[in-house]
Amino acid sequence: MGDRKQAMDQEFQDFVVGRWPRLTRTAFLLTGKQHAAEDLVQSTLERVYVAWRRVRAADDQEAYVRRVLINTHARRHRRKLREFLAPRDDSGLAHEVPDTGDRMSQAEDRGVLLRALAGLPPRQRQAVVLRYWEDLTETQTAEAMGCSVGAVKSNTAKGIAKLRGIPELADMVTHGGRK
Repeated sequence: MGDRKQAMDQEFQDFVVGRWPRLTRTAFLLTGKQHAAEDLVQSTLERVYVAWRRVRAADDQEAYVRRVLINTHARRHRRKLREFLAPRDDSGLAHEVPDTGDRMSQAEDRGVLLRALAGLPPRQRQAVVLRYWEDLTETQTAEAMGCSVGAVKSNTAKGIAKLRGIPELADMVTHGGRK
């Protein structure tokens, strides 16, 4: 019995070590603050640890944990959904090794991008983060957000439209970065 528990603990630890940077990045994009992101990931992992038998049996463990992360965030901020604050900078964020195809990691002015993202309503922000930062399909995003695919499409379209309306972002796209 003790060996089985040790094996499950090791499996959980391996999962956490492998997913921590990505979970922290997603949490940072949702909360806008490094310390809040770390707290959110820690709370999420506490819940996941307690339910690890169910999580490890899931078809997609990462999707399961992402859903717990989003639900934990929504639960914490249900009363303050409009109080997302833009981070001053992302210098305290533990960065992943950039993927050469990750356009967001190549943006010259992450501050503009993060402030613009923080200005979106919560559901639009979640949809945009999950679709474009996490590169999830509409179906995966709907599952993570606990809503329909249509709601994901609507929130994503509205969020992207608001982002396109921000002149600083339009300049970044048309001029390849700030001057």
